Amino acid sequence: MIKNITLIFSLAILFIISGCSSNKSNTDNPNAGRYAMDKDKAPTSAPDVSKVKDATPQYEAYSRGGNRKKYTVMGKSYTVLNSGKGYQATGIASWYGLKFHGHLTANGEVYDMYAMSAAHKTLPLPSFVKVTNTGNGKTVVVRVNDRGPFHQNRLIDLSYAAAYKLDMLKIGTAKVKVEVIYVTDPSLLAVNDAIHTEQHYIQVFASSDKTKINQLAKKLTKQYQLKSRLQTVDNLYRLQLGPIGQQHLATQLTDKLKNDGYSNSYLVTE
Repeated sequence: MIKNITLIFSLAILFIISGCSSNKSNTDNPNAGRYAMDKDKAPTSAPDVSKVKDATPQYEAYSRGGNRKKYTVMGKSYTVLNSGKGYQATGIASWYGLKFHGHLTANGEVYDMYAMSAAHKTLPLPSFVKVTNTGNGKTVVVRVNDRGPFHQNRLIDLSYAAAYKLDMLKIGTAKVKVEVIYVTDPSLLAVNDAIHTEQHYIQVFASSDKTKINQLAKKLTKQYQLKSRLQTVDNLYRLQLGPIGQQHLATQLTDKLKNDGYSNSYLVTE
């Protein structure tokens, strides 16, 4: 009986000591209660993320919770941009994976390392960015919904899937160019179109060869489902597509024509 009491008492003492030790560990490591893993790593049996599609840029209002104007991490303060429009930067990209998988991002969403997402210190959340690995030319489009990376000299933290598609998992980092793909609020576009009633044409090509111009006109009319016209100045024929009533649509189509190989395309407003 006495031996049993002694054994129970000893076990109780060990339990108390163990509890104190555990509490001490959590105090020293504030993230111990949040993340099960101490260090980040890649998944051991990941799905085939090569088939994961890039994020699709679309208008999303900036969130309230993820866009505090100023915040401080590890003694350093950061100021969040009012808008991502026109943002471009080059720097070092890193990636984050299993340790953070399933936990909440700064935007209040669940981090999925198999989705095309990223973390940035100052871009408003959410933002869509094109990331180019300048070492191999590979590109991805990701949705920024988290804050970081807070390591020195790091520009952006990519999801496991995005890092895979940029071929930077083995090294862990890569030099990248980051460009925001800004999508305007559709309600603002509607107001702008209502105020401005001009007609827009896109000049695509100019040549003194009328036959060549007419052939190209037929091709582009069919391809882009727009009417065409020829403007003649000093025996030079200018091929223009239009009219287009909405300026933002005319601008988008001009950009598309440039990407499709008609690099000299530009907008004409009447």
